[in-house]
Amino acid sequence: MVTVRHQRVKAIFKLYDILLKAYEQVMREEGFTEIKTPKLLGSLTEGGANFFKVKYFDRDAYLAQSPQFYKQIMVGAFERVFEIGPVFRAEPHFTTRHINEYISLDAEMGFIESDEDVRKEINIVLRKMFKIIGEEGKKYLEFLEITIDEVPEEIPAIKLAEAKKIIKENYNHEVSKDTDIDPEGEKLICRYAKEKYNSDFIFVTHYPWKDRPFYTMPADDEQEETLGFDLLYKKMEIITGGQRIHSYDELIKNMKLKKVDTKGMEFYLETFKSAMPPHGGWAIGSERIIQLLLNLSTVKEASLFPRDIKRLIP
Repeated sequence: MVTVRHQRVKAIFKLYDILLKAYEQVMREEGFTEIKTPKLLGSLTEGGANFFKVKYFDRDAYLAQSPQFYKQIMVGAFERVFEIGPVFRAEPHFTTRHINEYISLDAEMGFIESDEDVRKEINIVLRKMFKIIGEEGKKYLEFLEITIDEVPEEIPAIKLAEAKKIIKENYNHEVSKDTDIDPEGEKLICRYAKEKYNSDFIFVTHYPWKDRPFYTMPADDEQEETLGFDLLYKKMEIITGGQRIHSYDELIKNMKLKKVDTKGMEFYLETFKSAMPPHGGWAIGSERIIQLLLNLSTVKEASLFPRDIKRLIP
């Protein structure tokens, strides 16, 4: 508690407060409806092994890895939805960029023509958010000696395959074939964005089909690339997003190809039988934005009560 009374620490969390307020304000301005989704789930949204299992009366449940299923369902009713809420990832990391419970700024929007529409909306949202933070958080930014970064009118975008080539040719770093992009690769492609476009932000698009969740829209019939993307800021990923599959038949086909069991997902899949508009969305790691915006040494400095592999109490 004494630590939080420190003026520097208070300034960090006053700016975090402004960031959360700014996201809500901007999303409402952009025609999004705020929703709140359950954090105790009967089935997994992201799959994999990075989930926390808990006992829910006489059966197993899981802490939400994301509100993905629920925000997609709500697009069918409200067209544009957003949520500010906690998500949980059981990843045993010892890094400066991961915590196991964080606040995600989620959104989903319907009636899009492509993933580019989603990226354009993110661009608008971030520009407005950073402007609000710069104006309302001026005294805290000055106290911390931080100049807020300008979000470009058009954030540059590059395909992942091309990014890997640039990283190798320009900076002599080869990203392993076993990963989409590693932390060093993220730093270098951000360096490229700054050198070529004078931008602290860059979209990396067309992530491999094998590395994206089953609901991500494939970019082609060969199932090699998807319309999934990340937004990198300064040196790391702060947003994951993309276009989703909106056809029931295509969704089932993709689940079978990825060997995803439909058990427990009937409520989600039923929505697509009633027709869903083409849609896409994103998830923003709020603490990471604060970490990078304020040049903090670790994301844990952007969380009042960080939860990592060793911390479960203040």
